This record gives sequence, structure tokens and C-alpha cells, in this order.
Amino acid sequence: MPHSGFRYAFRAGRASARRALTACAGFHAQRSAVFAFALATLAGVPSLALADEGGVSFWLTGQFGSLAAVPLQPGWSFASVYYHTSLSAGGNVSAARQATIGKFNPTININLNANLNARVDLLFLAPTYAFASPVLGGQLALSMAGAFGRNSTSIDGTLTASLGPLTTTRVGSIRDERNGIADLYPQATLRWNSGVNNFMIYAMGDIPSGTYDPGRLSNFGIGHGAADGGAGYTYFNPQTGYEFSVVTGFTYNLQNTNTDYQNGINWHLDWGASQFFSKQLHVGAVGYFYEQLTGDTGAPLILGANRSRIAGVGPQVGYLFPIGGMQGYVSLKGYWEFDASRRAEGWNTWVTFSISPAAPSTAAPQMPMFRK
Repeated sequence: MPHSGFRYAFRAGRASARRALTACAGFHAQRSAVFAFALATLAGVPSLALADEGGVSFWLTGQFGSLAAVPLQPGWSFASVYYHTSLSAGGNVSAARQATIGKFNPTININLNANLNARVDLLFLAPTYAFASPVLGGQLALSMAGAFGRNSTSIDGTLTASLGPLTTTRVGSIRDERNGIADLYPQATLRWNSGVNNFMIYAMGDIPSGTYDPGRLSNFGIGHGAADGGAGYTYFNPQTGYEFSVVTGFTYNLQNTNTDYQNGINWHLDWGASQFFSKQLHVGAVGYFYEQLTGDTGAPLILGANRSRIAGVGPQVGYLFPIGGMQGYVSLKGYWEFDASRRAEGWNTWVTFSISPAAPSTAAPQMPMFRK
């Protein structure tokens, strides 16, 4: 997706690079290919350092958290989430790959020093309906999420490309800033409760309807569909106030027909742990792991098996309160990212406000459901 319904990369450079590598023959053609290849690669700087087309996956890491598998109160609920992220991708990315130019098989050595910086502010809106009648012995809930906001991205880089005795160096700066809307994200969940143990399965997808232009640096839609599914578990003991939640799943991405690019299969795990100090207040920690299991297809040869990974951890605090016969909830959580590979890293914060049907006074506190 996300992360999440936004992207930051020039995709046009990929097609240009492929054309430059296959349309030449002879000494002068080799020299032209080096120059064209340098230009095309510099235009696609994020793709060299970042897997998952544009560097950000469909899955928005951190979207699941504490009490994720606890059943909801039947009826309508509504969540709004302000999401902010500041990201950077460092340079010093070097690659040497074999490329074929006409009848020749020269080795093109690429030394790339580029810095990407991105600031994204999004407001997610997610209505949810939880059914009162059991489905397969559990509670079925359906939701549809969308988002709008602002994306500001810049790339500053220096690239040196060598082919035998020929060397060319290019310095480039690309900046793009705009407002837009994200794709739509439908989701279905089934939750079961057994004492202090809660279980969940979910399925969600991406409807590519957001602001997207394959030639722009800042995007909100991802330009292709995606399907994601997984399972979760929550341990919650109302007597002690302790809870722990974990949700894991896999993403399958459809091909982006605008760029002939297809992201690999991704695995992700979100977790949250907290202590309720009262029926209203809980404080704890959150985190996530993300790993790309298979490489992208449609990437330039120099990328090799293009896979990404990242992890994040941070604090959380939440507060439940009555509001007009309903239950209100406000929370703040943040993540510091680390162990990034072929992916931008930084920090992100989530501010959630939601309204849902009030829980019976004897029931466990209910976490509002927000999913991307």
C-alpha cells in the first residue's frame, strides 16, 4: 500500500533503461548506451535502492495494534486517523550487473549516491459495521477505508556509470509536492472470543482509484490491485489489565499495467502490548516486521532479486470515554524504523479518534477497528 496508498518514484526510467540496453550495437552505440543508461537510472533513483515499486508496499505497516482480535460491539462505528510519516533513503548504493547491448556483453558498473526525503500527511476515514448474528461461530465485520492528504518528496543524487574506458557522471535533483486521495481499501474480519483468548482472520484488498501518475514522484494510489489476508490473536485479561496482540499476513500484488511492473509477495507482522491502569487508560508499546519474500518482476536487470524489509517499534497510549451514549476512543502511537533494506526508513505517528456503540459495563474495553 501503503506506508500506504502512496508511492514516490519515477517509473518511466525503467522503460528507458531497457530500451537503451537493447537498441544499440557497435562502439558508438555502446558509448550512447552508457550515457542514456546513466540518465534513465538517475531518473529511477528510488528503484535502485528500494524494492516494492516506488519503495512503499500496499501494506501500511502498523495498521494493526492492541486488542486487534477482540470482537467489536455490534452496529456501526467510525474511525478517523491522522497519519504522518517522515522518510529518507540513503545513498552509497553500488551495483555491478551484466547487461546485453546488441551483440556485446559489456559490464556496466553503476556507482550511485542519492538521498530521498519524503513527508506524507494523510487523514484516513473508515466506517465499519459489525453484525450481531454469528457467522461460523464468530463476529463478522465489514469496513471500507479511504484517505486524502499531502505528499512531498525530493531526490538529490549523483550517478557515475562506466563501460570499459567510458565514464559519465550526472547530478540530478527531482522534487514533487501535491495533494491527492488514496485508493479504497475494503476489509472483512471474523473474530472469536474464548475467555481471555481472542482470535481473528481477515481479508482486505486495494481498489486502485486514488491519485496516481506513473510519471510523478509523489503518488497516493499504487496503480494496481492487491489482496491481503492473515490471522491475529489477542490475549486480554480484564482482571489484571494486561493485553498482548499479534497479527500476521501476506500480500499478493497484481501487475501495474502502467509500468509492466509487479511487486513480489510480502509477509508482515504487527504487534502491540499494553497495560490498562483503569477501564479507560492503557499504555504500552507497538511494533512491526515486514519482509518481501519474492522479488519484483519487471525491474531492471541491475536490481537483481529486488526485495525489501523493515522493522519498527515505539510507544502507545489510548483513552476510552463516553460520548453521547456511545463510546469514544482517542490514541497516539509512534514508530521508529530500523533494519531497512531497499526501502526508505524514518518515523511515523498515528492519532486515532473513533466512535462506536458503547460496550456493556461488564464487558472488556473495545478497540475501534481501523484498517488502512
